[in-house]
Amino acid sequence: MRPNPSQVLPHLSEIVLKETPLPKPKLLDQVRDRIRVKHYSIRTEQAYLGWIKRFILFHGKQHPLTLGAPDVERFLSHLAVEGKVAASTQNQALAAVLFLYREVLDRPLPWLDDLTRAKQPERLPVVLTVSETQLVLARISGTAGLMVRLLYGTGMRLMECVRLRVKDVDFEKQQITVRDGKGFKDRVTMLPKSLTEALVKHLERDKILHNEDLAAGHGETYLPFALARKYPNAGRAWGWQYMFPARNVSVDPRSGVTRRHHVDEKALQRAMKQAVRDAGLTKLATPHTLRHSFATHLLESGYDIRTIQELLGHKDVATTMIYTHVLNRGGKGVLSPLDRM
Repeated sequence: MRPNPSQVLPHLSEIVLKETPLPKPKLLDQVRDRIRVKHYSIRTEQAYLGWIKRFILFHGKQHPLTLGAPDVERFLSHLAVEGKVAASTQNQALAAVLFLYREVLDRPLPWLDDLTRAKQPERLPVVLTVSETQLVLARISGTAGLMVRLLYGTGMRLMECVRLRVKDVDFEKQQITVRDGKGFKDRVTMLPKSLTEALVKHLERDKILHNEDLAAGHGETYLPFALARKYPNAGRAWGWQYMFPARNVSVDPRSGVTRRHHVDEKALQRAMKQAVRDAGLTKLATPHTLRHSFATHLLESGYDIRTIQELLGHKDVATTMIYTHVLNRGGKGVLSPLDRM
């Protein structure tokens, strides 16, 4: 006698479907996801991941939830004493660990606020004189030469120049809009008239390159935040292209999309270093030195500190005031008593 199927199999309404829980992401993957949610730059992502990994390895791969303030301080002391890192590097490591506990592990423990940050020395910025600046600029040609002149002529930071978009250069108003500067702030600075012709010719070559990319099935550039979803075709528009594109297309490490990114800033740093060496200067000048020189030379020309503050994008005028200490007047403009003899 065959058994009744209803006696063997339960009714469908009685079947309880058990969902297989998805595996929890690894800790570093959680850190990476949280960083991207907060729209931090890829360099911050790389730095934070590196420090958090070192922090975990330093404590024998213990989970951070089992560690406390003494363990964090021991790690920071190790960096300072044995690693001999600078105060800024030590503070960056601390910032990464704080991000891990507050943003990823959701552990706003009281001891996090009591940790002492390394005191950074107050150093005056390296500034080139006008003649030294001319010597350096004269030894850099091509696209790198155009970029260093733009750095000195506008006061932009290195990455602000590298990430400049075509749409943000206004030739009619002779101004440049700096997007997402330090602290995600926009600002406006001048466009040097002496660079107008060179920039126009540079853009003509870029437009040809962009058209070739479009014909090859590429031509899309990276768009910040959710603009790519909001404006699906904006990534291929000419205005959104980088002012200084890379020579070759590459794979975006975050999205995996093949596109043409901006030029590598390291190439500009190398060109500046070689130019300083060729000019016979002993100053340790970098591309950022041109920003310091821009501010100092404006002060020497009589421009007020508030105007320079806005051009540089400083939040506090006290930050801009440091350039008053490096004006081209030795010893704060005081005449040495030896020179009166």
